[in-house]
Amino acid sequence: MDHRLASDSPQFRPRWRKVAYGGMQPGFDDNYTDESFLEGMVMNANVVKRDMLKVMLDSVSISEYLCIVALVVLVWTYTLESTIDENCLLCIDVSLLVSGFLILLYTPEKVSLSILIHHYFLNISFFIIGLYVLAPIYQTLTRSISSDSIWAVTASLLVLHLFLHDYSESTVNAPGALKNPALTSCISVNASVVASVFIASRLPSRLHVFAIMLFSLQVFLFGPLVTYCIKKYSFRLHLCFSISLMVVTLSFVYMLHRLLFVLLLSLLVFVNVVCPYWLIRIQEYKFEINGPWDEAKLCFAITD
Repeated sequence: MDHRLASDSPQFRPRWRKVAYGGMQPGFDDNYTDESFLEGMVMNANVVKRDMLKVMLDSVSISEYLCIVALVVLVWTYTLESTIDENCLLCIDVSLLVSGFLILLYTPEKVSLSILIHHYFLNISFFIIGLYVLAPIYQTLTRSISSDSIWAVTASLLVLHLFLHDYSESTVNAPGALKNPALTSCISVNASVVASVFIASRLPSRLHVFAIMLFSLQVFLFGPLVTYCIKKYSFRLHLCFSISLMVVTLSFVYMLHRLLFVLLLSLLVFVNVVCPYWLIRIQEYKFEINGPWDEAKLCFAITD
């Protein structure tokens, strides 16, 4: 018998071993696997089983922020129609500031009043002074641009803001904490600020501009922090606040326009019911395979 044929026969072939960095094994191809290769295969090991009710409750935060933005648009509309004057806007701004400070004061972290004043009150004071000084510039910023272009750009910026907003609340800063926001979150905030400036530039007086800018930036910049504190303090309180906010928003939108009411109601139903149902249904098609061929994950243990 030829020596080469004898060495290639199965009874003379050495046993295959799984070697990570040992190079090719004599008598086997570099992509050879035996029947033991699939013994360590695990299917859907990291797939999280989701509950319909829990997904619906988690989606309430999205509907809550949609209603907040809708309320801002309502205030813009009523201000442009002169239904809300500057004095009423200033009263709204003061009430939002006071209620926001009270909510931040009773957060679960037990933030002291001195830290709260140092971290927020001083910054907001400089922020308000800067808005008042820059109000005349905002008022004349888009005087040469037609109103139709302003409405179209503002609507596009609000859609961009909603699309890129961080609904996971991962970039919310607690007092004394430093977090680097994602690029999409920064773009979302900037889009809301620019939209507020465009709306303010269509108002007749400096006090109007200051009041509407203060209102808009309070909601867009500090609204997520306040809702995060409410949710962290009590999920039931957060749920009651969200449902009340939806009812109030739908009521005001209904008084403004029936078609907008139907569109907003359909959007809330889509977010809170249809999307969770889709997520649960497509979960059964999730197919994940893990095994010995995956990259190794290094775990470091620190011992004394």
